Amino acid sequence: MKRILLMGNPNVGKSAVFSRLTGLHAISSNYPGTTVEFVQGRMRIGDEEALLIDVPGAYGLEATCKAEEVALEMLVGADAVIDVADATNLERSLHLTLHLIEQDVPLVVALNIWDDAKHRGISIDVPRLEKELRVPVVPTVAVTGEGISELVARLPEAANPDTPPRSEDERWLEAGRVLNKVQTLEHRHHTLLEVLGDASVRPATGLPIAAGVLFLAFVVIRMIGENLIGFVLEPLFNTLWLPVLERMSAAMDPEGFLHTILLGSLVNGQIDFVQSFGVLSTGLFVVFGMVLPYVFAFYAILGFLEDFGYLPRLAVLLDTLMHRLGLHGWAVIPMLLGFGCNVPGIMATRVLENPRERLIAATLVSVAVPCASLQAMMWGVLGPHGARYVALVYAALFVAWVIIGRLLNHVLKGESPELILEIPPYRMPSVRTIAQKLWLRMRGFLKEAMPFVLLGVLAVNMLDYVGAFDAIAAVAAPLFDRVLGLPSEAGLAIVVGILRKDVAVGMLGALQLTPKQLVVSVTVLAMTFPCIATFVVLIKELGVPSMLKSVGIMLLSSLLMGAALNVIL
Repeated sequence: MKRILLMGNPNVGKSAVFSRLTGLHAISSNYPGTTVEFVQGRMRIGDEEALLIDVPGAYGLEATCKAEEVALEMLVGADAVIDVADATNLERSLHLTLHLIEQDVPLVVALNIWDDAKHRGISIDVPRLEKELRVPVVPTVAVTGEGISELVARLPEAANPDTPPRSEDERWLEAGRVLNKVQTLEHRHHTLLEVLGDASVRPATGLPIAAGVLFLAFVVIRMIGENLIGFVLEPLFNTLWLPVLERMSAAMDPEGFLHTILLGSLVNGQIDFVQSFGVLSTGLFVVFGMVLPYVFAFYAILGFLEDFGYLPRLAVLLDTLMHRLGLHGWAVIPMLLGFGCNVPGIMATRVLENPRERLIAATLVSVAVPCASLQAMMWGVLGPHGARYVALVYAALFVAWVIIGRLLNHVLKGESPELILEIPPYRMPSVRTIAQKLWLRMRGFLKEAMPFVLLGVLAVNMLDYVGAFDAIAAVAAPLFDRVLGLPSEAGLAIVVGILRKDVAVGMLGALQLTPKQLVVSVTVLAMTFPCIATFVVLIKELGVPSMLKSVGIMLLSSLLMGAALNVIL
């Protein structure tokens, strides 16, 4: 099977081209020995099938970062390369194209974002560009599919001109020479999207825009999540799944081990999807009925913001703040993903360049970024007492986020690299591309999270069955009473939160706690161990030594914040 690489600078529409060529048949993997992620899928070239690999975005092949090292290594053994160039920024793209031409691999160029170039008054003489580069060049608009069929048809023509290696300076001079021969510009007025794009990166206008975008995004996410739960998933569980569980329960001993493990304990003589803790009741409901709706909504909004071009602007806007925490602006991506679910948030720390940054970002996500399902339970428990109590929890988490980040930046030695980022123009995204990315992410989330959630619920049942939680809560009772001002019963819920935070918040709601006690307990719970799925991913991404450091920070910071809130309130 032929092995074809899809290469190009970041933000040139490679993912959209990949989706057009492969459809939904894609697998995401890490390059061996690295945290650099790539995607591969299969495509048709006439009657043949080929493996298409979406190589991490790179500006050149000088191997100045891990992504460029991986790109250079992947070229070995490739049968052809599709170089996705940005028609709106041809000179920058030509630098990589010229470097690829120097390699011993047949090449075809997809001149993408062709429609946007015409809108900007950019004219490119494609036949002349082909003559200069001596490889096929095909104008494409990946979001609409324009030119994709011609690109596939011309793949067999991929050429490998006999070109000697050049220096960096020679390559840039050649890119400028080619550009002058093939490109002409016409004067035109800025569009509304271009004016908005410029305003999005200036602090005076960008910060209010960012606040508005994020506020609107989370309102939409909460609205979609709550409606999916209330009007779709809960009725489906109650109508289709609950009768099955009730028939199973009737055939078992309600106090027996098997009933406890599979279905959980009966609540008022009935199975309760939130409080029963059975693998087949609470386990499945937590995944599909509580978490998945918010993750779905979050990834849908995130996909829109990505393809619209807003996320790079947000990264640039927040770069200064992130540097104060020992990170750079791209760290905002793991933070945003963590608000949907901490699992993809931790996994997204792979975009950061060194272990120090990944440790800081992963710890901040685990300690101070509440996932969507936890936020839903926070609103459910604290909301009836007034929105100000929910705001207190968010404020406490933000303060913890800033303080922990500043301390880790000071304690952990090392430098945070500068953010070098190409900002794409705003453009309306393709619904098809967003839907495909949403499906891949949802599938990845279920694959990563669901087994661990079910194992977590099983572990809760096993520990509860042997009385472990009661013993731990009894030992910790003086700490909860004297330091946190909480009754010993709250200790059990917080201990359960080690395995499932949102369920633990539901347990707190069943206790007769004052609003002050709820604020303290929910904050402490949010800042301690993430759910079992996130905990396992922490080990996988950071390694055991760094994971233990992160856990120590969680425990100490949650107790200090809980004690401070107890005194203040």
